[in-house]
Amino acid sequence: MTDPASHVSVGALRAIFDNTQTTVLEPIVQCVQIKPLPPQPNHPERYRAVFSDISNYVQTMLATQANHFVTDGSLRKGCFVRLKSFQANSVKGKKILIILDLDVLGDLGECEKIGEPKPLENKIEEDEKHQFAANSGNGFYAPNLPHAQAQSMNREHAARSSKSSAHATIYPIEAISPYSNKWTIKARCTNKSQIKTWHNRNGEGKLFSVNLLDDSGEIRATGFNDQCDLLYDLFQEGCVYYISSPCRVQIAKKQFTNLNNDYELTFEKDTLVEKAEEQSDVPQVRFNFTVIGDLQSVEKDTTIDVIGILKEVGEMSQTVSKTTSKSYDKRELTLVDATGFSVRLTVWGTTATAFNVLPESVIAFKGVKVSDFGGRSLSLLSSGSMTIDPDIEEAHRLKGWFDAQGRTEDFQSHVSSSNATGPSFKTDHLKTIAQVREEQLGMSEEPVFFSLKATVIYIKQDNVCYPACLSDRCNKKVTEIDPGQWRCERCDKTYPRPQYRYIMLLNVSDHTGQLWLSCFDDVGRSIMGTTADQLMDICQNDEKKASELFYQANCRTWNFRCKAKIDHFGDQQRVRYQVSSAQPISYPDEASSLADQINSYSIV
Repeated sequence: MTDPASHVSVGALRAIFDNTQTTVLEPIVQCVQIKPLPPQPNHPERYRAVFSDISNYVQTMLATQANHFVTDGSLRKGCFVRLKSFQANSVKGKKILIILDLDVLGDLGECEKIGEPKPLENKIEEDEKHQFAANSGNGFYAPNLPHAQAQSMNREHAARSSKSSAHATIYPIEAISPYSNKWTIKARCTNKSQIKTWHNRNGEGKLFSVNLLDDSGEIRATGFNDQCDLLYDLFQEGCVYYISSPCRVQIAKKQFTNLNNDYELTFEKDTLVEKAEEQSDVPQVRFNFTVIGDLQSVEKDTTIDVIGILKEVGEMSQTVSKTTSKSYDKRELTLVDATGFSVRLTVWGTTATAFNVLPESVIAFKGVKVSDFGGRSLSLLSSGSMTIDPDIEEAHRLKGWFDAQGRTEDFQSHVSSSNATGPSFKTDHLKTIAQVREEQLGMSEEPVFFSLKATVIYIKQDNVCYPACLSDRCNKKVTEIDPGQWRCERCDKTYPRPQYRYIMLLNVSDHTGQLWLSCFDDVGRSIMGTTADQLMDICQNDEKKASELFYQANCRTWNFRCKAKIDHFGDQQRVRYQVSSAQPISYPDEASSLADQINSYSIV
């Protein structure tokens, strides 16, 4: 058998970060460690891997599109891989690689770590002490010029050379962070806002923002004042651009954006924006749809994407803001989909006044806010967008359903379902666990809703809750940076304590089998009979009492309202069963239901 060590690209990792050495295009390395990063709510799983070329080892982060190598078990400690696509980065002074694509070389087998590789940072930092010029490739060495003049010439040289060299290596949006230095992204402008002005005690100004998309993710970018004048007309929705730093990277202000990115960009005076000649190699608008029937289980003020058939178009009207006393144009639309539910969606401003879409059209909305006013309703954010009859699979499937049967169906609004607060539990589509599995509920692209009467037999006590932000309507996970200091990156605030929220995993059983169910905070409080905050306090101060709480929560039977939806992890698929509500058994209602079933049988 071939010695695997003979295939490893010794020294290749150091060369990636050293411009004086020849880089191996697709180096072969050994995986010496792999582990998941701490989970974050509403974010996909992320994995960190350590790769060795025998001489050195380096920390790497797998892009989400490479997660399937971990989840399918092919990328394991000791195996050998070929790094096909990657991006060098520096985070807090440490060298890391963002791995975009790789091949696991199964024919080389697996073995213990080969050699005694050294950490890459030490060697690189040692070499950098002996380098006077910057290693970016955009500067030059001018030892005989005054410092200020040399700096000026470096800036001019960088400005001239960036356009010719920026397109050589494209940086993925997913890898951008405040620790990234020189980079160029190639991205499609999926949304451009109107120019907005402000006037306050500190002065006045104007701004606009764009949403940018590439294969790895999305990010919001904003231009103020001079950059607004310079770049506004250049950006056109749907077009692809090269954008090169300098460009400020900062924590995203989630109240102004609907994109799934922790960071956002601010254009600076030297930011280079150039329209790309090739316009077809960057994806179009990317959606992450929530079906209308699932809105009842979506938390208030969450930003989502939704697609539906336009059932009704309301008249133009105006509303006056209570805070600014300004009047705003609005129009209410009614959307329906194959779940049998309808929802009211409000559009504002010029979108409302210029709205001329025909009923029965398919509309995809990106960036709508969920409200609980009168049940569940939606509102299109100023940063959101609307696409009529998009050429995507979800739209074609929805149109086919509506033409075949949806046109004649009756739809249930979330207003009526949210007001049904009586003791009776909705038992339509009541399933046994065996039926859930046999009918493969959730295996289609659309989620399936069903009721389940089952008994809790096990509560997973690991990670039963998470520390959440205290800000109203945030709920994002916070991190303890110092004792008594909890940091929320989304709100950019620090609190003396968190508010714990449930993320429970239950194993339930009926007479036909067992099933794992995911539960969030409202359901968790019902199951445990106490808040997550109180439970954490008990767990820290009285382990015996905490054990009793979990013991008492077991062996109780509930009526669960569930959603079955397929989740994709690379090439793997699995069905996730999420509980939207749980009610204890009402024995009088159960007795009446059984009596009705008995009476319905014909007696021969």
